[in-house]
This record gives sequence, C-alpha cells and structure tokens, in this order.
Amino acid sequence: MLNAKISPSMMCMDFANMKEQVASLEKANVEFFHIDVMDGHFVPNLMLCNEVVRALRSLSSIPFDFHFMVDKPLEIVKWYSINPNDVVSIHYETLDNNFDEIESYIHNIGAKLFISISPDTKVDVLKPLIDKIDGILVMTVMPGFAGAKLIPHTLDKIKEARELLDRNGYTNKSIEVDGNVSYTNSTIMRSKGADMFVAGTSSIFKKDLGIETGVSNLRESIRQGE
Repeated sequence: MLNAKISPSMMCMDFANMKEQVASLEKANVEFFHIDVMDGHFVPNLMLCNEVVRALRSLSSIPFDFHFMVDKPLEIVKWYSINPNDVVSIHYETLDNNFDEIESYIHNIGAKLFISISPDTKVDVLKPLIDKIDGILVMTVMPGFAGAKLIPHTLDKIKEARELLDRNGYTNKSIEVDGNVSYTNSTIMRSKGADMFVAGTSSIFKKDLGIETGVSNLRESIRQGE
C-alpha cells in the first residue's frame, strides 16, 4: 500500500486569511495543495483563477495538485504555471482525441498526469491509458461544488481502480479520491486502496476546528483503514 498523502482543497479555505491558513497547512505537513480549476461549462462553477494560484505559489513551496474540470483541458492547462513536482488531473469525459497531446505536454514539464473519472464513468474506460498515466482520481461526488454528499457506489470504484493498476503491474501508481473525504469516509477509502486524499469542509476546513487538528484527525482516520 502506498503512503497516504493529504491534498487540502484550497477552494475551501478562508480567502480573507489565506496567508495564515497556508502557514497552518505547512505546519501540518500536508503533501499537496489541491487546486480546482473550473470553467463554468464542464461544471456549473468557476474556480480557481490564475491570480489565486500565483498568490499561493508566493506563500508556499508545497507542490500543487491541479484538478481541471474544464471542457478544453489542453487549452486551459497552458494558462497555468505548472511545476515539475506538481500533479495534473484531467477528466476522462473531456478528452477529445487529444490525450497524446496532453500527456506529452504534462510529462515534458516533469509533472505527473492523473486521469479523473466522474461518478457515472466506468473504471474500465481507463484500460487503454494506464501505461501513460501516473494515477487515477476517483470522484466520489459529482464534480463542481464543495460540501456534496458521497455517492456510495463510488467506494467500489476506488477498489476497481486499484485492482486495475495492480493487475497491470502498476502498484506504484496512485489512486486519489475527491469528494466528502470525512473522517469516517476516509477510513473506508483507504481500505479500498486510496492513497491521496482531497480534503475540504468535511475534515480540514471545519469552522469549529483548527486546520492542524483537522489534518491530524484525518491522518488518524486514514491509518485506521490500513
């Protein structure tokens, strides 16, 4: 089982206190910052603009975990400054015969390429791509908004994705989960084979709980699934 990594969803932070919240996340030793990019077309929401991303870069050296929920991923990915140690997730549903171009662009930078699948997309569609990707992002809610409830059947998709990679000799490739990663759900997600956890209002950015405590509690709940 791969080491567990936490990727806080930065669209859930308190933007009025960005500097303080980034400092708290650094102190908690999170592995990534999850950057949701939405275009208002693939999903009915808009996040996170280039200005916010640049501000975050200026505050921390923690790698970014980009999640592009956009209709034209190749075009929009190029708007953002991606670093060699970043992760970039592109939705399978938005690939329009341009996977090879996207794969070449991301890997030439030195970043890792994940393919995201929405709750209604079958894991098997990824079979032709697994040789060229570095991980799979399993959406456990419908993409686009924070605070959505987990869709139960997606938990089995985590296991299916892990088995798909393992069967083909890719035990070193990651399974990321995004959506209602609560303390209870993260335990189950870990037991199904997830190793990267996108955490938002269900665990880290709780109004009645400090960030460092939220991260600590999440790490403990993930450990319980091992």
